[in-house]
Amino acid sequence: MKPTKISVIVPVYGIEKYLPKCIESILDQSFKDFELILVDDGSPDKCPIICDQYAKLDSRIVVVHKKNGGLLSARKAGLEVAKGAYIANVDGDDWVDKYYLDTLYKLAITNNADLTVTGHFREFNGKIETIKPSNPGVYNENQIKSSIIPEAIFNGEFCEHGMSTYVWNKLFKKELLNQVLFDVHNDILMGEDAAITYSYLALCKSLVISKIPLYYYRQRHDSIVKSIEDPNMEYYRLGLLMNHLKVKLSDVLDENLLNTQLNYYLYSQLLVRSGGLIQINDTPEYFNPFTDVSIGSKIVVYSSGSFGQHILSTNLKTNYFKIVKWVDVDFHDLKIGNASVQPISSVNEEDFDYLIIATINPSTHRLITSELLLMGIHDDHIAHFKTEEKIISQLIKNIGFDKNFLFQQNIEQLN
Repeated sequence: MKPTKISVIVPVYGIEKYLPKCIESILDQSFKDFELILVDDGSPDKCPIICDQYAKLDSRIVVVHKKNGGLLSARKAGLEVAKGAYIANVDGDDWVDKYYLDTLYKLAITNNADLTVTGHFREFNGKIETIKPSNPGVYNENQIKSSIIPEAIFNGEFCEHGMSTYVWNKLFKKELLNQVLFDVHNDILMGEDAAITYSYLALCKSLVISKIPLYYYRQRHDSIVKSIEDPNMEYYRLGLLMNHLKVKLSDVLDENLLNTQLNYYLYSQLLVRSGGLIQINDTPEYFNPFTDVSIGSKIVVYSSGSFGQHILSTNLKTNYFKIVKWVDVDFHDLKIGNASVQPISSVNEEDFDYLIIATINPSTHRLITSELLLMGIHDDHIAHFKTEEKIISQLIKNIGFDKNFLFQQNIEQLN
């Protein structure tokens, strides 16, 4: 048989509502020399049936049925059977442009690239936003090590990546991905794409970055985990991610720079997953990351995305802040506790002490701040994060992470 140029791996779990659109968008590609690997990760709905039905209709489809093991285990199962020289990844609730594979492949072949990166579309509640990399171009091995990797995880602004973590807007060489993916621990459930992308980047001798958006990422309300139920288990998993990155990047980054990158990345993950209030070990003590905001402050939360939902859910348990309103420019029907999302025009400055913009992306924070200023909200009422590295590194130590970013508490005690 003629070798397949690209293997497209799609992990499948609990997405029967979205899966057909995903599969059909891949089968409709202008580029024809590919195989589609659908990995049923023990999905409890009709997804296994949908996968098998499509496989009967198109010989390019390979279906893998396996016991549920999580996203990473599904990606690994797909890679194990992949025959393509290149690997593309698509999440089963997303979809792709007709020229997704064609463009990725031409970019890779033309530039002899080990890694190909493109832009994407973000679909949220029916609205589509175009997101493009800020550093397009072709990079050789020296440039990757001198300018790309040093800013990949943290580009100097809290907390913005120099390269997106996602695996789905990229094309990988199978021979290199084999050296990376199987080393990633299956317990890494938050940031698993980062574990793959940044480890892979350390092996690359050539890279091409394009602004062309080809992938439609669907951000779903029902896919967001609301709050940390077990902080110690969360810290353990985040520790695995950070330790993995430290090991894989230690040969290509100065130790101090690498520690800075990981300090800020871990802090950002702790912020989002904890809903802003970071618990110190098993004590009732919380680290409040918002400058000037204190217990009992009257708060407006801006953003109904992941971070915003975490803040609402965490505050239900802690009652740390008095949340008086929850707003978003992407107004839609969503409720947590007694709070429901309201339009931005409903905010009156006299009703609150501080407004928390629930994003860790500085560009997004600045954009939202400028819009709020136009609405009459003064800058001194907009909360800002504590971002001094000395404070962050001490916090990470206080929580219980060691110098290698592993969480010190014995995980056996958590089971």
